[in-house]
Amino acid sequence: MVRSPAKRHIVKAPLPQSAPLLPPADAYLFDIDGTLLNSRDGVHYNAFHAAVREVYGIDSRIDGVPVHGNTDLGILRAVARRAGLSHAEFESKLPAAIECMCAEASRNAGGMAPQLCPSVRELLAGLHRANKLLGVVSGNLEPIGWLKLEAAGVKEFFAFGSFSGQRELRCDIFAHGLEEVRRRLGDGARACFVGDTPADIEAARLVGSPILAVATGIFTPNDLLAHAPDACVGCCSDLLRAIDD
Repeated sequence: MVRSPAKRHIVKAPLPQSAPLLPPADAYLFDIDGTLLNSRDGVHYNAFHAAVREVYGIDSRIDGVPVHGNTDLGILRAVARRAGLSHAEFESKLPAAIECMCAEASRNAGGMAPQLCPSVRELLAGLHRANKLLGVVSGNLEPIGWLKLEAAGVKEFFAFGSFSGQRELRCDIFAHGLEEVRRRLGDGARACFVGDTPADIEAARLVGSPILAVATGIFTPNDLLAHAPDACVGCCSDLLRAIDD
């Protein structure tokens, strides 16, 4: 998921609740945008436009396409469909579009300025101390996702990632992340997903795993609670006591 750099982010207040804040698990798999960090720059945003223009020859932007909870492939497909591009042409040029996006983001990586969501670094450090396996499950293309995490200074916490690229649907990205957890820890390993959109909640449900919703993206706690996550917090600061206990 990517935001226009012109949009502003509002940090929500912590959400009181009586349910356990952090579902127990052997591994925690985090979405990136709106969950771990928010980007103020236009690097990812502009990489879309480079691919749309240079590969597909479309004079358009991603504005107006739903991006929150979407994947990079889903966003590209929506822009192409809106412009009247055929399915066959979209698919035939997709590898070149992916290459173009990643190259554009890499060239401009020095301009990335992601801001970590509240207490994310402390939460990741606490989970690491507790010997939890940490991974990312993101709709970003893989090179772009890792560039953001590196720029935010948290890449080293994550043992692996599952991204858009070969997997367009969020549920498939989550399923691949769960498969990797069980490959590393065994078939009985429990994974908990952490995300900021209803799409994250739905994807976790489809793969049969618990989901912790965090209201650090555009969705309010009430928005997220309407989709019945296993737990919901205003931000990761609410989870620190659970890690220390």
